[in-house]
Amino acid sequence: MTTDVHQLDAGAWISVNDSREVNVSNLWRLAKHDFCSCRCADFLAEGFVEVGADGANVDGRIAGRCIQCGTSGVTDWLTVGRVDPETGEFRPVVPESVHLPGCGRTPATA
Repeated sequence: MTTDVHQLDAGAWISVNDSREVNVSNLWRLAKHDFCSCRCADFLAEGFVEVGADGANVDGRIAGRCIQCGTSGVTDWLTVGRVDPETGEFRPVVPESVHLPGCGRTPATA
């Protein structure tokens, strides 16, 4: 099953299969990252700069800032949700959970 992934509204939303699913302004907890010097960054998402699908995962690179130290920039790829391959249903991750950017993936951008 093909997953259609796009940025909408100047990076404010990620659309998955023609449905607005993930928006910015969430606080993401990033561990084992190279975004800033904080051990576990509290990253405030301000805009999606790239999105793509890697198998069932929907991934994005997000512009924003660490609210602990003030560093601004763009994250490595983060999984923002998964699509059930049997039903096509999108299930977002919980941004407040701890996330590991990168993990060796570079999805093809949509």
